[in-house]
Amino acid sequence: MTTSPPPAGSLAPARERLVLWLLALTQFTVIMDFMVMMPLSPQLMAAFAISPAQFSGVVSAYAWCAGLSGLLAATYIDRFDRKRMLLTVFFLFNLSNLACAMAPNFHVLVLSRAFAGLTGGVLGAIGMAIIGDLIAPQRRGYATGIVMTSFSMAAILGVPLGVGLAARFGWQSPFYLLVAASMAIWCLAAFVLPPLTAHLDRHSAPARALPELLALFSVPEHLRAFLLTFVTMLNGMLVIPFISPVLVGNLGVRPGDIMWIYMAGGVAAFFSSRFVGSWSDRAGRHRVFRIFVLFSVVPILVITHLPELSAHWPLVALVCLFPFFMVAMNGRNVPLQALMTTVPDPRRRGAFLSANAAVQQVGTGLGALLGGLWLHTDAAGHISGYGLNGWLAAGLSLFTWWWVGRVREVPGAPAVRSPA
Repeated sequence: MTTSPPPAGSLAPARERLVLWLLALTQFTVIMDFMVMMPLSPQLMAAFAISPAQFSGVVSAYAWCAGLSGLLAATYIDRFDRKRMLLTVFFLFNLSNLACAMAPNFHVLVLSRAFAGLTGGVLGAIGMAIIGDLIAPQRRGYATGIVMTSFSMAAILGVPLGVGLAARFGWQSPFYLLVAASMAIWCLAAFVLPPLTAHLDRHSAPARALPELLALFSVPEHLRAFLLTFVTMLNGMLVIPFISPVLVGNLGVRPGDIMWIYMAGGVAAFFSSRFVGSWSDRAGRHRVFRIFVLFSVVPILVITHLPELSAHWPLVALVCLFPFFMVAMNGRNVPLQALMTTVPDPRRRGAFLSANAAVQQVGTGLGALLGGLWLHTDAAGHISGYGLNGWLAAGLSLFTWWWVGRVREVPGAPAVRSPA
């Protein structure tokens, strides 16, 4: 028996918060899976005898496949119950982590990371579509802030724990940890998430999938939003994948000490995410995004010029510096993701967010690929060329500050709620 969607507010506040934190935990595993590769890069480069450019290829393989899967998902994501979609893709993502942990050589690792991208690239779009379905537009900044604490949780708990395990038991151990954590979260999601079917367009035929996908890229408002997402991800990934190799190779930081740096940044980002989300609801997503873009320029330039500023940075100084970088980068993403939920027509929100996730991953992959092209490692293990990445990232950040003003929200789009 089919029932019509209940009025807004039918999902009890406690249940709503539980769903949001569940989405945060789901994203925690996806982000940890992606982020833990960065501090593990010195160990992976040594284990497989690869260069920084080859390592950036591992990151790019994930991103390219995530982009492709996100693009394909735009043709079907709005045709299924979002709960079933999330559980299916999440289970496949868990299998990809098991494949990564068991990879016997570099080529199998690349294939495993590609499989992780094919699955993990869709989960973020599904989560944001659920937020768009359940939460009213005026509260999506708050909701996005909760889900985006997944980034902070990954930096506080996931990455440090993964790095510590890798230093003690080998680089494979973080992926085994992800397998165990993901299965626990999967079981919780199966129990907690309500059916989410109110968005279904029962008159949509499969033959319309490709025309509808192409139609997403024919709307000027969508194209402006996609470009904003693409450039934001591109400038971030010119910097982020190479932080750990530079800290280890140029500044002599021990691989096991990287965990303290990420933990400090994650704690700061955790406490700032919900504040930034609520602030973007009050002050406007465009305004808060622009503030954090300007704030991010200085940490970007400092991080990428650390070896030039000083050859000897004490660990405590790096621990104190990294929170500024993490808060700035996370502070841009919270209002950006909330803004993306307001751009499309609600009936095509899932498809738009899947396409946007694909664009995001393309920007991520291209940024990692380009960022590694002009980096060079000498006989002593020192990496050169990182400062150029910083200048490019800073310039592209300023472009997003200007371009965000061209991205418009759909006025008065109501939230569509599912039964509790």
